[in-house]
Amino acid sequence: MTGTIEARKEQVRDVVCEILEIEPDEVTEDSLFREDHGADSMAVVEVVAWLEKAFNVKIDNAELVRMVNLAGVYAVVTEAAGWESAS
Repeated sequence: MTGTIEARKEQVRDVVCEILEIEPDEVTEDSLFREDHGADSMAVVEVVAWLEKAFNVKIDNAELVRMVNLAGVYAVVTEAAGWESAS
């Protein structure tokens, strides 16, 4: 189970890093996309689109306000996919 959780987190991190054009070692669970990495709102929308396709989920636009860092993105994807929420 833990391997699956870690694999999902890594996949989410990979998508975020690809779109924001940052190295995986530059982003932490709590680093803020906009403030720490210079992302704009369009980048977050692109992240959502990729995640929806990658995980076959639908993410409500109201959830964008929570998707400010990796922890928030993973929480939203976990809820949208119906995965058991575990750290």
